Amino acid sequence: MRIVVTIKQVPDTNEVRLDPRTGTLIREGVPSIINPEDKNALEAALTLREQLGGEVIAISMGPPQADDALREALAMGVDRAILLTDRAFAGADTWATATTLGMAIQRLGQFDLVLAGRQAIDGDTAQVGPQLAEYLNIPQITYVREFAIQDRQVKATRTLEDGFEVLETALPALLTITKEANKPRYPTAPGIIRAYREQTVEQWGIQEVQGDPEKLGLKGSPTQVKRSFSPPPKEPGEIIQAAPAEAARQLISRMKQRNLL
Repeated sequence: MRIVVTIKQVPDTNEVRLDPRTGTLIREGVPSIINPEDKNALEAALTLREQLGGEVIAISMGPPQADDALREALAMGVDRAILLTDRAFAGADTWATATTLGMAIQRLGQFDLVLAGRQAIDGDTAQVGPQLAEYLNIPQITYVREFAIQDRQVKATRTLEDGFEVLETALPALLTITKEANKPRYPTAPGIIRAYREQTVEQWGIQEVQGDPEKLGLKGSPTQVKRSFSPPPKEPGEIIQAAPAEAARQLISRMKQRNLL
């Protein structure tokens, strides 16, 4: 069983700040972490390897400092880590990102399963996983909270707004994993030592994936973020203190003033 897990290094959202002049994220000095649901995908892959054997490969696309995220994945127990880093990849939207990841996965050769987090906390689009499946031309099951594999078939339960859905498909396939799927393991001390002293993070650029610079990065992105901004703070609430009938009258009056009635 050969499992590929796509992970992303994201800013720790508890400390994200926006530049008031440009409206862009201030990343300098902000700690970075592995996207939380990508950790759930890592845990699912490692658990599956423990059950069926095989190899787990973690792939991330980002700047050189994303090496830290892949080192953490190695410390958790993955067998191989690949960082896609090149100036030609910069500015990619979800489609260009999925294209780059897809090229890298195709270069790996045969694979059985691709796992990804449901979505990244710095974008919340939930688009890269499905777009990657489309690029690879393989079936996909999104929002997966549990799954099992038997006889080259994957059976998964996915979360919907009003319940659950059980789907089944043949391998190879791509699943996006939710936080309800599991509790990610912590890296062990021997794993951390091994990740930093013995193992390596492979770095691939545009030449390694044999990509067209016109179809990757900013040039290959059909969508572009023009501005990011924080929404204005909500107005303080008001408590109407009066007898029930009078309180209802005042409430209706205020709602009419705001064209809510």
